[in-house]
Amino acid sequence: MTQILLESRIWTIEYKSVFFLAALAFLNAILCGQKPPKCSLQRSLAIEALDRWAPRRQRPQKSENAQGIVMQESSLSNSVDFDVSAFNAFLKSKVPDIEGPISLERIGGGQSNPTYFVTAANRQLVLRKKPTGKVLPSAHAVDREYRIMTALAHSDVPVPPTVLFCPDSDVLGTPFYLMERVPGRIFADCSLPDMSPDERRAIYLSMAETMAKLHRVDWRKIGLEGYGKPDGYFERQISRWEKQWAASKTRENPDIDLLLNWLPLNIPPEENTTIVHGDFRLGNLIFHPTEPRVVAVLDWELSTLGSPLADVAYNCTNWRMLPEEYGGIRGLDTRTLGIPTENEYLDYYYTCSNTNNQVSPFHFAFSFMRWAVIFEGISARAKGGNANASNAEDLEHLGPALAHRGIEAIQDRPFSAHR
Repeated sequence: MTQILLESRIWTIEYKSVFFLAALAFLNAILCGQKPPKCSLQRSLAIEALDRWAPRRQRPQKSENAQGIVMQESSLSNSVDFDVSAFNAFLKSKVPDIEGPISLERIGGGQSNPTYFVTAANRQLVLRKKPTGKVLPSAHAVDREYRIMTALAHSDVPVPPTVLFCPDSDVLGTPFYLMERVPGRIFADCSLPDMSPDERRAIYLSMAETMAKLHRVDWRKIGLEGYGKPDGYFERQISRWEKQWAASKTRENPDIDLLLNWLPLNIPPEENTTIVHGDFRLGNLIFHPTEPRVVAVLDWELSTLGSPLADVAYNCTNWRMLPEEYGGIRGLDTRTLGIPTENEYLDYYYTCSNTNNQVSPFHFAFSFMRWAVIFEGISARAKGGNANASNAEDLEHLGPALAHRGIEAIQDRPFSAHR
């Protein structure tokens, strides 16, 4: 069961689902004999998860269909939404070296791209497909995920090796792709409990180094022309999030409104255009099973071309958030823990990326505006009964709290890790 939960955490794409992210972090800590996360939100969601999963946690159920595919239903799985016989025939024809019976396991429980572990005697793969039914035209772009990971295989950025992409909806009902499964560790708790100070520092510096590697990639040389517009990144992003806020707004949040008014008037001059991951954080990285180094970067669904400083500021928001504010490290004794200070971390990134461009209050304000709008939307869906987290009160404070962190940034208050 521990392995099922750990692997599901690695490949779950619905990281935006606070319910599953918090619950899996808590449960993995318990099952692996570690200290559970300190965040009260994670604790409450994990208790609800245990209540939901308890009747099904005793033993995974398996059944074998006529085509020899073993269907394993873990505690997180849902029914398979495609013809397994068609998948079996496709797999045998396109991956002829695959051997033995095939185990197919649905992982994750969110509303993003359905993801499955595909296990054979000699291969461990991951299947990701576009959801069935009506979706937004630009959403669930599995072709873009496949494209950027395939392109980055020709760089020093660690990504899961891709196997094939099938644009034909006749096989599984929607386009899909296969990639290799990468063994390793995911750290959902940014305080890295049960690690030594030296290990914590090395893990954080490896994250910064990996982000710098991404931003050093010449996207033209690896075939990413047209992957995004090279100019006007922040203008487009601010407009997008303003529309998102208008569409999801169920209550007043004056700080979000202030940020959305301030940001368009304070966009800094354009710096170099790079690949932007869009969600570059500790929980989207796989680390080596025993060494403190990144072996794969996950969750490329928000990637595009744009400002690298958007990634950098977003990646550093944890230093400015409290543990109860989505697992931040503000207020923790980072010096004793061995975690670099924000300035030390940024200086290391700047050295690795060989850039003179540095984050400003604008970039932090932009990142916190994004966070605030996301959590206001989650809170609205929870209160409406349309989200995984049923306790809306545990989510309601995050939108205002993170918007306030954005206001702190534009007021350029001296930052203290202990406030």
